[in-house]
Amino acid sequence: MGIFDWIRLILGCSFIICGLVIFFTEIFGVFHFQYVLNRMHATAMGDTLGIASCMLGLVIFSGFNMTSVKLLLIVVFLWFASPVSSHVLARLEVATNETLESRCKVYTDLETLEKELADTDTVSETAQQSETGGKEL
Repeated sequence: MGIFDWIRLILGCSFIICGLVIFFTEIFGVFHFQYVLNRMHATAMGDTLGIASCMLGLVIFSGFNMTSVKLLLIVVFLWFASPVSSHVLARLEVATNETLESRCKVYTDLETLEKELADTDTVSETAQQSETGGKEL
């Protein structure tokens, strides 16, 4: 085995191990969080990043051929499909859960949310300036 094969082996294994660590973190999030939207966020982010990392490791093992192109197309498809499906499921949860206000704050008017976010930004800028003594960073 030449030096190039060793580098390819180490890179491929590191991406696959990184993907597995992300998957185990995702599993921890699924069983640790209490609320369905928190669980779904953990799984959606973990799936997207974990699958991409594992597939990239497999592409490195495979080299550049049609198999690696197919694996990259799977990654592209999953990067589009996973967030969309998670968003649809989250909207379904919001539409059907009658006790949603007990878990989180629900905004019926977008202007109220924008005003609250603008007020929060103003408060955080004021706090940052007081920490730095009014000087710009």
